[in-house]
Amino acid sequence: MSITPETVQKKLESEDLGDRLRGVNEIRQLEPAIGFELVQSAIKDKNARVRYSAVSQFDTLGGQDLDKSLNLLRELLQDPEADVQAAAADCLGGLKLVAAFDDLQQLYQSTNEWIVKLSVIAALGELGEPRGFEMLVRALSDDNDLVKTAAISSMGELGNTQAVAVLAPFASDSDWQIRYRVAQALNRLGTPEAKPILENLENDEVEAVAEEAKKGQP
Repeated sequence: MSITPETVQKKLESEDLGDRLRGVNEIRQLEPAIGFELVQSAIKDKNARVRYSAVSQFDTLGGQDLDKSLNLLRELLQDPEADVQAAAADCLGGLKLVAAFDDLQQLYQSTNEWIVKLSVIAALGELGEPRGFEMLVRALSDDNDLVKTAAISSMGELGNTQAVAVLAPFASDSDWQIRYRVAQALNRLGTPEAKPILENLENDEVEAVAEEAKKGQP
């Protein structure tokens, strides 16, 4: 059976969860403008798996109407399921919807869910909003290493050169993955102050870290 807007719509309206999940996945095979209209009903589904699958498509479909996407994703930041909130934060970053910065900041400060924190911190790097720097600094003290590594990466993307001094202590962290992210971030920042830190990392015992550090050297 061929996939058409009508067949997808029928699946999205089905009482069967499997049908609705298949319908959401089939949206990807439709024209983006049509998919964008259909996905808006799927984000209101009663099942969190359907809502998650739907919101995850906003990074590719949301460009059809950025203002509408902004409003819809803002609402989804308040979804009862952490996975859905995280996916909404991911898409806000992917679409570079800087207007959502305050919403993301509020969510980060109010949530205890590490996956939501991770997505917000990762989104800050993509947004490129200078106000995100202080949030990233605080995230470096998070108990979850994944959140910390995301903060390090986002600092490199954000481009605030003050990050070099903030990241310097992490260049000797016991976790090689953190050292690797530091090397990546310092290469992105590319300041004279970053150079000696990268030179030290060139001699790291973990080859991946050493190789990453060398990428920033002439």
